[in-house]
Amino acid sequence: MRSYCLKVWGDYACFTRPEMKVERVSYDVMTPSAARAVFEVILWKPAIQWVVERIEVMRPIRWTSVRRNEVASKAVVGKHDFFVEDDRQQRAGLILRDVCYRIHGRMVLKPTAGEGNSGAKFMDMFERRAVRGQCITQPYLGCREFSGYFEWLPEGTDAESPISETRDLSLMLYDIGFRPEKGGAVLFKSVTDAGWSTVAGEARPLFFRARLDDGVLAVPPPDSAEVLQ
Repeated sequence: MRSYCLKVWGDYACFTRPEMKVERVSYDVMTPSAARAVFEVILWKPAIQWVVERIEVMRPIRWTSVRRNEVASKAVVGKHDFFVEDDRQQRAGLILRDVCYRIHGRMVLKPTAGEGNSGAKFMDMFERRAVRGQCITQPYLGCREFSGYFEWLPEGTDAESPISETRDLSLMLYDIGFRPEKGGAVLFKSVTDAGWSTVAGEARPLFFRARLDDGVLAVPPPDSAEVLQ
């Protein structure tokens, strides 16, 4: 199926590095899983999966530090005596500011897609929704409090070049994925899969060696040897 390009931007973003534990420290660049989530809030169906191919950084990488109030435990359904002041935690965060990316991705049909599901049907649905700015929920940039905005860029409509910066980004989170027990393509948890579980296979974080070349982060295919489990 054809590839699509979205322009995504926002005032702040935090694509949290898992190795930093308590403190929230962002990766330098948007992660593939965060880019996939933006495509999915525009169109998600059980029969399709989005695969991110490339992320282009359109604005200089800038940082800011914040201190946020969080709670140490989750609210329990049916329990009404949860008092925030008794459970408050203050955590520092190093986040990105004034971000803008061009993300490139394509949809693929899952092996479980029925006969009535065709790529042409889903591409038409995505294009109608994207051009109107329709989405299931408001996109966010890493953390839900950092709202993102998007615009569909049909091929050849944006001549702006990415930033001219090259740097090694070290290991970066690729996604949280699992491979079904009977083999097949690697599947990923969708932001709309509220009841997603690991019954069909073992879920694990996937990483890859990321590198920014003249503002472009090339993302390897899910089944590539570059994706580390």
